[in-house]
Amino acid sequence: MDFSFSEEQTLLQDTIARYIQNEYSFETRQKIVLEEIGYSHEVWKTYAELGWLGVPFSEEDGGFGGTAIEGMIMLEQFGKGLVVEPFLATVVLAGGALKIGGSKTQKDKYLSGVIDGSLQGALAYAEPQGRFNLADLTTKAEKDGDGYIINGYKAVVLNGPTADFLVLSTRTSGAQRDKQGVTLFVVDGNAEGISRRDYPTVDAMRASEITFENVKVSHDALLIGENGEEGEGLAIIEQVIDEGILAIGAEAVGCMEVLYKATVEYCKTREQFGQPIGKFQVLQHRMVDMFMEHEQAKSLMYMAAMRMDEGYGNDAKKAVSAFKVQVGKSGRFVGQNAVQLHGGMGMTEELSVGHYFKRLTMINTLFGNVDFHLKRFGEL
Repeated sequence: MDFSFSEEQTLLQDTIARYIQNEYSFETRQKIVLEEIGYSHEVWKTYAELGWLGVPFSEEDGGFGGTAIEGMIMLEQFGKGLVVEPFLATVVLAGGALKIGGSKTQKDKYLSGVIDGSLQGALAYAEPQGRFNLADLTTKAEKDGDGYIINGYKAVVLNGPTADFLVLSTRTSGAQRDKQGVTLFVVDGNAEGISRRDYPTVDAMRASEITFENVKVSHDALLIGENGEEGEGLAIIEQVIDEGILAIGAEAVGCMEVLYKATVEYCKTREQFGQPIGKFQVLQHRMVDMFMEHEQAKSLMYMAAMRMDEGYGNDAKKAVSAFKVQVGKSGRFVGQNAVQLHGGMGMTEELSVGHYFKRLTMINTLFGNVDFHLKRFGEL
């Protein structure tokens, strides 16, 4: 297989890599996370000006027509910088749902704002009892004249605190876990009846627990595409989540690369028993294993991106689940060993190593853990 990038893809990769290196140091990132909103408006504005927020969307929607490959390239570089801006929540998840299932009116209303950086979005899909089952929903939307009334609760809504709009999964018919009867809506983030409990996550992101009490929406809020039907939303959200898995997996690959390289450099300078600890063979073996785990995850990242690029079907789903399993295993191995080989320093807030490990740990559980995706792979 040919893994080489095109001239445009290489340019995109180099541009983001230079930006992260020159403008987004770990010290800068630590200052940004102390902001009340948890990210920088100025940095987000820069992303918009550079066109990065429009890469995944078609030219018809005002974007640049990027594919899964471009998305993978971007998120891998963001992972190296441990970026906290809500690209995943706004562009990949909420924007992705609109890209797949939004009507022309909805795309015109929301995607232009996402692309120019003026609108933030969030995907409200997870419920406490769901355990990664996207169809397990207690949030209900009941018909009310020409519109709907929504009641329910969503947990760990990434970017919930600053979202201008929410893409929300509900049940309009069927039993709690039926695959039929799942319907998506796009809702104003400040609509009457919506209440939030905002909080920072372990990896310095921002999320919300959101309650919906008699939230009224019009029929135009249905997210079903041009020819879709009410109750057929599960396919849309499954594809969005798989695109999200590819995104966070690429981010994890970027994190792992930084960790193993930082560990090698540290072991060259840290002395014990009169010599650098990198000269001890057992530690050399450990660092080689870290490198191999990163390379295995990177190989599966390429495969998953190419399968998604070919079209969303069973092959793409299997590749994404295989990638997620490898990312979970490799991320844990690389993260734990990076912390251990840095000794007590690896546990400090001042050193970046622990922060990368926290992000890898969160990525492991986001959108399904290793056990869930092993089972899913087997079923597929």
